[in-house]
Amino acid sequence: MSKQTRYEIIRDFETQIVYSRTAFPMSAKGLILKDGVTLPNGKELQQQLALWGPAIKPGDPANISFVKIANDHIQFELNNGPIRRKKWYQHIEVTGAYGQDVTPQESERVKNPHGSYLEIYFDKYVPEMTAQQLRDLLLPVLDFSARNKEQAYLNTLPPKVKEAIQAHHVLVGMDSEMVLHAKGRPPKKVRENDGKTEYEEWIYGQPPQDVDFVRIVNDEVVRVETMKVGGEKIVRTEKEVILHKPDQDVEAKKQQEEHPSNAPSLRRPGEDPENVPKPANGPNPAQPVPPPMPPQPGDPGPGATWAGLN
Repeated sequence: MSKQTRYEIIRDFETQIVYSRTAFPMSAKGLILKDGVTLPNGKELQQQLALWGPAIKPGDPANISFVKIANDHIQFELNNGPIRRKKWYQHIEVTGAYGQDVTPQESERVKNPHGSYLEIYFDKYVPEMTAQQLRDLLLPVLDFSARNKEQAYLNTLPPKVKEAIQAHHVLVGMDSEMVLHAKGRPPKKVRENDGKTEYEEWIYGQPPQDVDFVRIVNDEVVRVETMKVGGEKIVRTEKEVILHKPDQDVEAKKQQEEHPSNAPSLRRPGEDPENVPKPANGPNPAQPVPPPMPPQPGDPGPGATWAGLN
């Protein structure tokens, strides 16, 4: 990338307000984007979000506070980044009369800003490109066309979920964030137990209007009951939208937990597991040798012989 293009990219992107299309974990590394794929993702990203929390959530506005163009990647600092850089005046130390230090104290600075990084990587070097081409490459992570936070959030959802939220309709399988966007905050919440399962019932509306009872378990809608004005009750429990991993991923995870890859083994390095004898088609393993009996009263000592006893 030429020097002039670098100046244009920095001038175009710095201080721009964009909307996030994914979650950024609270860490010093942020997200990496290469070939349209973000890292970390999937289970690793969910673990970091559960452990540290999100720095930026899908649909949240983000300010591109700094742009750094390196040899093979471009780094975007969002919301002042996870590590606050010192201002020029914070590098100055001032000493007053009698050697008293009057430098601003560390408590006056922000030690833990809730920002993040986004780094987009290229093969070998950053190529020549326009600002619009770079926006298109960043589309999996950042939305430059959304007019507000609500539109930016809807653009991150599947079409069926987006249409339901715009129609203020709750689907079984939604998460609580989607319910909030579809129906708003519930006027009433009830927390109950169904056997060993704890759930929340979000109640919308009151007679003489329709009343919706939205049951949420582990941040997922599992039941929607609607009481109509005329007394009709409609209950939906079948999952209407799947947002998380497909069934085969869950099954693969289950098998991995049942047969962990790092389980201990008695095989020698490089030994074929098919050639290892098994109890069904080979000799039974040697039986353990019982421990020696302790000496009893009257027994001869270890140095005694039969001849000496006669």
